[in-house]
Amino acid sequence: MNANGIAAKIREGIAAGEYRYGTRLPGVRDLAEEHGVSQQTAAAAYSILAALGLVRTERGSGTTVAAGPSADAHLGTFTPPDLAAAVPWKPTQESAEAKEETTSVKQLDAPKHMADWGITEGSTVVERTRIRSVNGVPAQHKLTVLPYDIAARKPEGHEGIPPMLAPVGADPLRPPKGVRVADWLGWDVTGTACTITAEPMDPAACEALGVPEGTPGFRVVGITRDSNGDTVSVTVTTTPLHHRVTLDIVG
Repeated sequence: MNANGIAAKIREGIAAGEYRYGTRLPGVRDLAEEHGVSQQTAAAAYSILAALGLVRTERGSGTTVAAGPSADAHLGTFTPPDLAAAVPWKPTQESAEAKEETTSVKQLDAPKHMADWGITEGSTVVERTRIRSVNGVPAQHKLTVLPYDIAARKPEGHEGIPPMLAPVGADPLRPPKGVRVADWLGWDVTGTACTITAEPMDPAACEALGVPEGTPGFRVVGITRDSNGDTVSVTVTTTPLHHRVTLDIVG
C-alpha cells in the first residue's frame, strides 16, 4: 500500500467517525508497521492528510485528528438568467488567456464505481476528457460520462457524427448562442446535483495537470438527471486547491 492508500483509509475512518476529533493517531513507526511500509511512506500519508486539514502534527504531541465526521453542504440550485452570458469557467484574472482542449474520447463498459452516479455497471457509456488551461498551464481536468444512447443523439437536421461522439481533433460543434446543450440535443433534463469535496486527486488528473501523485485538489461531481430520475450525464472536474470553485445562485 502506498501513502495515498493509507491516507485514504484514515480519511474514510475520520469521515465515518471512527477517528474522532482530537484522537491521537498511531506514531509514524507504528503506522508503518501496521501497513508493512517504510516510515517515509507512513510520514507521507500523514503529510497528505495534513495538507487536507484532516490531521495536525505537533512535535511532542504526535498526530491528532483535526476534523469531524463528514457532512453535506447543500449549495442550492442555480439557473443562469441569461444563458448567452453563462460562463462555465474562467481565469481569475481577466487578462489571462483561457483554453480548453478535448484530449480523449472513448466508448467503454461502465465500471463498478459508476453505479454511484446512477449508471448501470456494464452498460455502454461514452467518456470524454478535457483539459482547461490558463496561460498555457493546465488548470482543470474535466471528465464527462454519458450513456451511449444519449451521447449518440444529434441536433435536429444535423448530419454526420453526433457532437458528443466527435473524436479528438475534430472541429467542435456548439449550440446556437443562448441555447442549452441539453435543449439543442433534445435531452430530457430536470436538474443537476453537485458534490464538492477536497481530496487527493486521482492519478489521471495528476498526470494531466502535471502535479505529483496524491496532490490534494477540489473534486466537483455534477450529476444531471431527467424527469424519471435517470442519469443523463456526469461531469467530474478536478482542480488543485489553490484554484476556486464558485456558484451563482439565482432565486
